[in-house]
Amino acid sequence: MTVSANRATALPPRAGLSLKPEHYETILAIKPDVGFFEVHAENYMGAGGPPHRYLETVADLYPLSLHGVGLSIGAARDLDREHLKRLRGLIDRYQPQSFSEHLAWSTHETGFLNDLLPLPYTAETLARVVDHVDETQQWLGRQMLLENPSTYLLFSESTIDEVDFLTEIADRTGCGLLLDVNNVMVSAVNHRLDPVAYIDRFPIELVGEIHLAGYDETVDSVGDRLLIDAHGSTVRTDVVELYRHTLSRSGPLPTLIEWDNDVPDFATLQAEAVRADAMLNAAAVKRRANRAA
Repeated sequence: MTVSANRATALPPRAGLSLKPEHYETILAIKPDVGFFEVHAENYMGAGGPPHRYLETVADLYPLSLHGVGLSIGAARDLDREHLKRLRGLIDRYQPQSFSEHLAWSTHETGFLNDLLPLPYTAETLARVVDHVDETQQWLGRQMLLENPSTYLLFSESTIDEVDFLTEIADRTGCGLLLDVNNVMVSAVNHRLDPVAYIDRFPIELVGEIHLAGYDETVDSVGDRLLIDAHGSTVRTDVVELYRHTLSRSGPLPTLIEWDNDVPDFATLQAEAVRADAMLNAAAVKRRANRAA
Protein backbone atom coordinates (compact mmCIF):
# COMPACT_ATOMS: atom_id res chain seq x y z
CA MET A 1 0.00 0.00 0.00
CA THR A 2 1.21 3.50 -0.81
CA VAL A 3 0.20 6.10 1.74
CA SER A 4 -1.35 9.19 0.18
CA ALA A 5 0.84 12.28 0.40
CA ASN A 6 -2.05 14.31 1.80
CA ARG A 7 -2.86 11.84 4.60
CA ALA A 8 -3.70 13.68 7.81
CA THR A 9 -1.44 13.21 10.83
CA ALA A 10 -4.15 13.41 13.51
CA LEU A 11 -7.80 12.54 13.90
CA PRO A 12 -10.07 15.56 13.37
CA PRO A 13 -12.23 16.79 16.28
CA ARG A 14 -15.31 15.30 14.67
CA ALA A 15 -17.52 12.22 15.01
CA GLY A 16 -16.24 8.97 13.54
CA LEU A 17 -17.77 5.55 12.97
CA SER A 18 -16.73 1.93 13.35
CA LEU A 19 -16.00 0.51 9.89
CA LYS A 20 -18.09 -2.63 9.39
CA PRO A 21 -17.95 -5.07 6.45
CA GLU A 22 -21.72 -4.67 6.00
CA HIS A 23 -21.12 -1.04 5.03
CA TYR A 24 -18.02 -1.27 2.81
CA GLU A 25 -19.92 -0.89 -0.46
CA THR A 26 -22.21 1.86 0.82
CA ILE A 27 -19.32 3.93 2.16
CA LEU A 28 -17.35 3.70 -1.08
CA ALA A 29 -20.46 4.49 -3.14
CA ILE A 30 -21.70 7.55 -1.24
CA LYS A 31 -18.49 8.76 0.48
CA PRO A 32 -20.35 10.07 3.52
CA ASP A 33 -19.34 13.18 5.46
CA VAL A 34 -17.77 11.35 8.41
CA GLY A 35 -14.80 12.58 10.43
CA PHE A 36 -12.93 9.27 10.53
CA PHE A 37 -13.34 5.50 10.65
CA GLU A 38 -12.06 3.10 13.29
CA VAL A 39 -11.34 -0.63 12.98
CA HIS A 40 -10.39 -3.36 15.41
CA ALA A 41 -6.79 -4.22 14.65
CA GLU A 42 -7.29 -7.95 15.11
CA ASN A 43 -9.81 -8.06 12.24
CA TYR A 44 -7.09 -7.01 9.79
CA MET A 45 -4.17 -9.19 10.83
CA GLY A 46 -4.48 -11.49 7.83
CA ALA A 47 -2.05 -10.98 4.96
CA GLY A 48 -4.53 -9.87 2.32
CA GLY A 49 -7.95 -10.44 0.81
CA PRO A 50 -11.08 -8.28 0.55
CA PRO A 51 -10.84 -6.75 4.08
CA HIS A 52 -7.50 -5.16 3.25
CA ARG A 53 -8.63 -4.12 -0.21
CA TYR A 54 -11.55 -2.20 1.26
CA LEU A 55 -9.59 -0.79 4.18
CA GLU A 56 -6.86 0.51 1.89
CA THR A 57 -9.45 2.41 -0.13
CA VAL A 58 -11.23 3.77 2.95
CA ALA A 59 -7.92 4.81 4.55
CA ASP A 60 -7.08 6.86 1.48
CA LEU A 61 -10.40 8.70 1.80
CA TYR A 62 -10.70 9.17 5.58
CA PRO A 63 -8.49 9.42 8.68
CA LEU A 64 -8.13 6.03 10.35
CA SER A 65 -8.11 4.97 14.00
CA LEU A 66 -6.75 1.52 14.90
CA HIS A 67 -8.27 0.07 18.08
CA GLY A 68 -6.76 -3.05 19.65
CA VAL A 69 -8.78 -5.56 21.66
CA GLY A 70 -6.34 -8.44 22.12
CA LEU A 71 -3.01 -7.13 23.40
CA SER A 72 -3.88 -7.90 27.05
CA ILE A 73 -2.04 -4.90 28.49
CA GLY A 74 -2.99 -5.83 32.07
CA ALA A 75 -2.06 -9.52 31.95
CA ALA A 76 0.24 -11.03 34.56
CA ARG A 77 2.51 -12.36 31.82
CA ASP A 78 4.73 -11.03 29.07
CA LEU A 79 3.13 -9.38 26.07
CA ASP A 80 2.77 -11.57 22.99
CA ARG A 81 5.66 -10.54 20.73
CA GLU A 82 3.99 -12.06 17.66
CA HIS A 83 0.91 -9.97 18.33
CA LEU A 84 3.09 -6.87 18.65
CA LYS A 85 4.77 -7.71 15.34
CA ARG A 86 1.39 -7.99 13.63
CA LEU A 87 0.31 -4.67 15.14
CA ARG A 88 3.50 -3.02 13.93
CA GLY A 89 2.87 -4.43 10.46
CA LEU A 90 -0.63 -2.92 10.38
CA ILE A 91 0.63 0.44 11.58
CA ASP A 92 3.43 0.48 9.03
CA ARG A 93 0.97 -0.49 6.31
CA TYR A 94 -1.81 1.99 7.07
CA GLN A 95 -0.15 4.78 9.08
CA PRO A 96 -3.31 5.32 11.17
CA GLN A 97 -3.80 8.65 12.88
CA SER A 98 -4.43 6.91 16.21
CA PHE A 99 -3.77 3.58 17.95
CA SER A 100 -5.51 2.62 21.19
CA GLU A 101 -5.91 -0.35 23.52
CA HIS A 102 -7.83 -1.26 26.68
CA LEU A 103 -6.85 -1.22 30.32
CA ALA A 104 -7.76 -4.90 30.64
CA TRP A 105 -6.41 -8.43 30.32
CA SER A 106 -7.51 -11.44 28.27
CA THR A 107 -4.59 -13.91 28.50
CA HIS A 108 -3.39 -16.20 31.28
CA GLU A 109 -0.49 -18.63 30.93
CA THR A 110 -1.28 -20.36 27.61
CA GLY A 111 -4.98 -19.49 27.51
CA PHE A 112 -6.87 -16.67 25.77
CA LEU A 113 -10.24 -15.42 26.96
CA ASN A 114 -12.48 -13.65 24.46
CA ASP A 115 -13.26 -10.82 26.85
CA LEU A 116 -11.77 -7.65 28.32
CA LEU A 117 -11.33 -8.46 32.00
CA PRO A 118 -10.70 -5.99 34.85
CA LEU A 119 -7.63 -5.90 37.08
CA PRO A 120 -7.04 -4.74 40.65
CA TYR A 121 -5.59 -1.27 40.99
CA THR A 122 -2.48 -1.91 43.08
CA ALA A 123 1.15 -0.82 42.96
CA GLU A 124 2.04 -4.21 41.49
CA THR A 125 -0.45 -4.05 38.63
CA LEU A 126 0.43 -0.40 38.02
CA ALA A 127 4.09 -1.30 37.53
CA ARG A 128 3.15 -4.16 35.20
CA VAL A 129 0.84 -2.05 33.04
CA VAL A 130 3.46 0.72 32.85
CA ASP A 131 6.04 -1.82 31.62
CA HIS A 132 3.60 -3.18 29.03
CA VAL A 133 2.61 0.26 27.75
CA ASP A 134 6.28 1.23 27.50
CA GLU A 135 7.05 -1.96 25.58
CA THR A 136 4.09 -1.46 23.24
CA GLN A 137 5.05 2.12 22.40
CA GLN A 138 8.66 1.08 21.77
CA TRP A 139 7.56 -1.74 19.47
CA LEU A 140 5.13 0.43 17.54
CA GLY A 141 7.32 3.52 17.43
CA ARG A 142 4.46 5.82 18.44
CA GLN A 143 2.27 6.97 21.29
CA MET A 144 -0.75 4.84 22.13
CA LEU A 145 -3.99 5.75 23.89
CA LEU A 146 -5.19 3.66 26.85
CA GLU A 147 -8.94 3.27 27.38
CA ASN A 148 -10.76 3.30 30.72
CA PRO A 149 -12.70 0.05 31.24
CA SER A 150 -16.33 -0.81 31.87
CA THR A 151 -16.48 -3.00 34.99
CA TYR A 152 -18.95 -5.15 36.86
CA LEU A 153 -16.98 -5.83 40.04
CA LEU A 154 -14.46 -4.13 42.29
CA PHE A 155 -11.39 -5.80 43.81
CA SER A 156 -11.00 -5.68 47.59
CA GLU A 157 -7.22 -5.45 47.17
CA SER A 158 -7.39 -2.27 45.07
CA THR A 159 -5.57 0.61 46.74
CA ILE A 160 -5.56 3.16 43.88
CA ASP A 161 -8.51 5.03 42.43
CA GLU A 162 -9.13 4.30 38.73
CA VAL A 163 -8.62 7.88 37.56
CA ASP A 164 -5.40 8.11 39.56
CA PHE A 165 -4.29 4.75 38.14
CA LEU A 166 -4.79 5.89 34.55
CA THR A 167 -3.18 9.27 35.23
CA GLU A 168 -0.10 7.63 36.75
CA ILE A 169 0.28 5.30 33.76
CA ALA A 170 0.16 8.26 31.39
CA ASP A 171 2.61 10.25 33.52
CA ARG A 172 5.12 7.39 33.63
CA THR A 173 4.89 6.30 30.00
CA GLY A 174 3.87 9.37 28.02
CA CYS A 175 0.86 7.53 26.60
CA GLY A 176 -2.41 9.32 25.95
CA LEU A 177 -5.85 8.30 27.17
CA LEU A 178 -9.01 7.27 25.40
CA LEU A 179 -12.05 8.37 27.41
CA ASP A 180 -14.99 6.03 26.86
CA VAL A 181 -17.95 7.98 28.23
CA ASN A 182 -20.27 4.97 27.98
CA ASN A 183 -17.81 2.93 30.06
CA VAL A 184 -17.85 5.67 32.70
CA MET A 185 -21.65 5.48 32.90
CA VAL A 186 -21.71 1.67 32.98
CA SER A 187 -19.13 1.44 35.77
CA ALA A 188 -20.62 4.32 37.76
CA VAL A 189 -24.13 2.85 37.79
CA ASN A 190 -22.87 -0.65 38.56
CA HIS A 191 -20.74 0.54 41.49
CA ARG A 192 -23.09 3.30 42.73
CA LEU A 193 -20.63 6.07 41.86
CA ASP A 194 -21.09 9.56 40.43
CA PRO A 195 -20.23 9.63 36.68
CA VAL A 196 -20.00 13.43 36.59
CA ALA A 197 -17.48 13.41 39.44
CA TYR A 198 -15.43 10.83 37.51
CA ILE A 199 -15.37 13.05 34.42
CA ASP A 200 -14.51 16.11 36.51
CA ARG A 201 -11.45 14.32 37.94
CA PHE A 202 -10.31 12.81 34.66
CA PRO A 203 -7.10 14.33 33.18
CA ILE A 204 -8.90 15.71 30.15
CA GLU A 205 -5.72 17.26 28.74
CA LEU A 206 -4.40 13.72 28.09
CA VAL A 207 -7.44 12.56 26.10
CA GLY A 208 -6.83 11.94 22.40
CA GLU A 209 -10.17 10.33 21.57
CA ILE A 210 -13.62 9.77 23.07
CA HIS A 211 -15.86 6.73 22.62
CA LEU A 212 -19.65 6.66 22.77
CA ALA A 213 -21.84 3.55 22.63
CA GLY A 214 -25.15 2.10 23.70
CA TYR A 215 -25.53 -0.04 26.81
CA ASP A 216 -28.02 -2.75 27.75
CA GLU A 217 -29.76 -2.71 31.12
CA THR A 218 -30.89 -5.47 33.46
CA VAL A 219 -31.00 -5.98 37.25
CA ASP A 220 -28.63 -7.81 39.55
CA SER A 221 -29.46 -10.47 42.15
CA VAL A 222 -30.86 -7.90 44.58
CA GLY A 223 -32.87 -5.98 42.00
CA ASP A 224 -30.50 -3.03 41.46
CA ARG A 225 -29.72 -1.62 38.02
CA LEU A 226 -26.96 -3.41 36.14
CA LEU A 227 -25.61 -1.91 32.92
CA ILE A 228 -23.86 -3.98 30.24
CA ASP A 229 -21.41 -2.41 27.77
CA ALA A 230 -23.18 -4.00 24.80
CA HIS A 231 -22.38 -1.77 21.78
CA GLY A 232 -25.61 -2.82 20.12
CA SER A 233 -27.89 0.23 20.21
CA THR A 234 -28.03 4.00 19.98
CA VAL A 235 -26.21 6.07 22.60
CA ARG A 236 -28.45 6.41 25.65
CA THR A 237 -29.71 9.81 26.78
CA ASP A 238 -27.75 9.81 30.06
CA VAL A 239 -24.54 9.03 28.17
CA VAL A 240 -25.30 11.85 25.71
CA GLU A 241 -25.67 14.28 28.62
CA LEU A 242 -22.47 13.01 30.22
CA TYR A 243 -20.72 13.49 26.88
CA ARG A 244 -22.05 17.05 26.67
CA HIS A 245 -20.60 17.68 30.14
CA THR A 246 -17.28 16.15 29.04
CA LEU A 247 -17.11 18.50 26.05
CA SER A 248 -17.69 21.46 28.38
CA ARG A 249 -14.34 20.54 29.96
CA SER A 250 -12.44 19.34 26.92
CA GLY A 251 -13.73 21.23 23.94
CA PRO A 252 -14.12 19.29 20.67
CA LEU A 253 -12.27 15.96 20.53
CA PRO A 254 -12.38 13.07 18.02
CA THR A 255 -15.42 11.03 19.04
CA LEU A 256 -16.17 7.49 17.89
CA ILE A 257 -19.66 5.98 17.77
CA GLU A 258 -19.10 2.30 18.63
CA TRP A 259 -21.69 -0.17 17.33
CA ASP A 260 -20.36 -3.74 17.19
CA ASN A 261 -23.44 -5.93 17.74
CA ASP A 262 -26.78 -5.98 15.93
CA VAL A 263 -25.19 -3.61 13.41
CA PRO A 264 -27.89 -1.45 11.76
CA ASP A 265 -27.97 0.05 8.28
CA PHE A 266 -25.43 2.76 7.56
CA ALA A 267 -27.99 5.58 7.69
CA THR A 268 -28.73 4.76 11.34
CA LEU A 269 -25.04 4.84 12.22
CA GLN A 270 -24.51 8.08 10.34
CA ALA A 271 -27.40 9.69 12.22
CA GLU A 272 -25.54 8.99 15.47
CA ALA A 273 -22.45 10.68 14.03
CA VAL A 274 -24.50 13.69 12.94
CA ARG A 275 -25.86 14.04 16.49
CA ALA A 276 -22.36 13.89 17.96
CA ASP A 277 -21.05 16.38 15.37
CA ALA A 278 -23.77 18.84 16.40
CA MET A 279 -22.60 18.65 20.01
CA LEU A 280 -18.97 19.00 18.94
CA ASN A 281 -19.84 22.09 16.90
CA ALA A 282 -21.73 23.58 19.84
CA ALA A 283 -18.75 22.96 22.12
CA ALA A 284 -16.46 24.68 19.60
CA VAL A 285 -18.74 27.73 19.41
CA LYS A 286 -18.96 27.95 23.19
CA ARG A 287 -15.18 27.67 23.55
CA ARG A 288 -14.62 30.46 21.02
CA ALA A 289 -17.17 32.66 22.80
CA ASN A 290 -15.48 32.05 26.16
CA ARG A 291 -12.09 32.96 24.71
CA ALA A 292 -13.51 36.13 23.19
CA ALA A 293 -15.05 37.09 26.52
